[in-house]
Amino acid sequence: MTARFDSEVYARRLTAAAQRAADAGLDGLVVTPGYDMRYLIGSRAQTFERLTALVIPASGAPTVVLPRLELAALRESAVADLGVNVTDWVDGEDPYDRVALALGGHARIAVTDSMPALHLLPLAQRIGSTPVLATDVLAGLRMIKDAHEIEALRRAGAAIDRVHARVPQFLRAGRTEAAVAADVSQAIVDEGHSEAAFIIVGSGPNGADPHHECSDRVLQRGDIVVVDIGGPVEPGYNSDCTRTYSIGEPAAEIADQYGVLQRAQAAAVAAVRPGVTAQQVDAAARDVLSDAGLAEYFVHRTGHGIGLSVHEEPYIVAGNDEPLTEGMAFSVEPGIYFPGRWGARIEDIVIVTAGVASALNDRPHDLIVVEP
Repeated sequence: MTARFDSEVYARRLTAAAQRAADAGLDGLVVTPGYDMRYLIGSRAQTFERLTALVIPASGAPTVVLPRLELAALRESAVADLGVNVTDWVDGEDPYDRVALALGGHARIAVTDSMPALHLLPLAQRIGSTPVLATDVLAGLRMIKDAHEIEALRRAGAAIDRVHARVPQFLRAGRTEAAVAADVSQAIVDEGHSEAAFIIVGSGPNGADPHHECSDRVLQRGDIVVVDIGGPVEPGYNSDCTRTYSIGEPAAEIADQYGVLQRAQAAAVAAVRPGVTAQQVDAAARDVLSDAGLAEYFVHRTGHGIGLSVHEEPYIVAGNDEPLTEGMAFSVEPGIYFPGRWGARIEDIVIVTAGVASALNDRPHDLIVVEP
């Protein structure tokens, strides 16, 4: 499917990538298929044993090196409107020579972190040096969302909110997690996503596993159920939202502990503003839980960046002293997990703005009680 951003957007990104490479003392970047390539030229090419690569010299025009049999697929990108050179090759020829030629013979290059070793090793041999990762160069670009990307993320956030509004009708005692997940998957597509990228339906003790998916466990009266769902909305920007549900009224202790989690999530969102570091946002959530004696039950980072990929920079975690900047988009999702008993998580996607954080999800944060 052709990318929906105009060619000027991709042209700016390519120029910025080349400049950042030059600023880093590199001669160029080599980007194989994946989210970085989609970000830079709108291509949804896939990685195969035959090399496809976007070569961005620090000075000069970019080049796409690809197998001749992939030329048709390249038309489903912005390349034709960008003045990017296209160099194709056929079986029996050496594509790594073509990459080296596009780099002007220079060897100080960075490669995207998704490049398979199948291509990295022969490329390194051909240029005579070991490339570095382009993560620092490209993550700095992708972290700051432009107006087009923010609008795409808002559409995705609204779509997943509509799904969560429907979740209570799927949660009934006697149904399995897998049956609920199937209904949710269909709802995700019905509400505007191109697919369900992930679905977590964690009931009772399964909710204490943050990365549980779904199982044949039967929902029971009194279960606390974590529902963490998301997927891409064209042109490929993702939603990700978690709400926690109770099958029938929760026990008083559970309600109290969930209330602490609500305050922790609200504190972290309130901390989001330019200049605050990622680790300070993480600490804002963690401190509330610590004061209530629940810190040991919060076992993961507070959030992750989101965009074309569900998980990308910036990561909202202790030790990350990256200052927040307007245009960053990430999740705020503290959780509490009691092994063998139950778990809960509350997650919104937020955008860093000049003022308060702009949340992309507006479903209630309460422990949502559904009839058994």
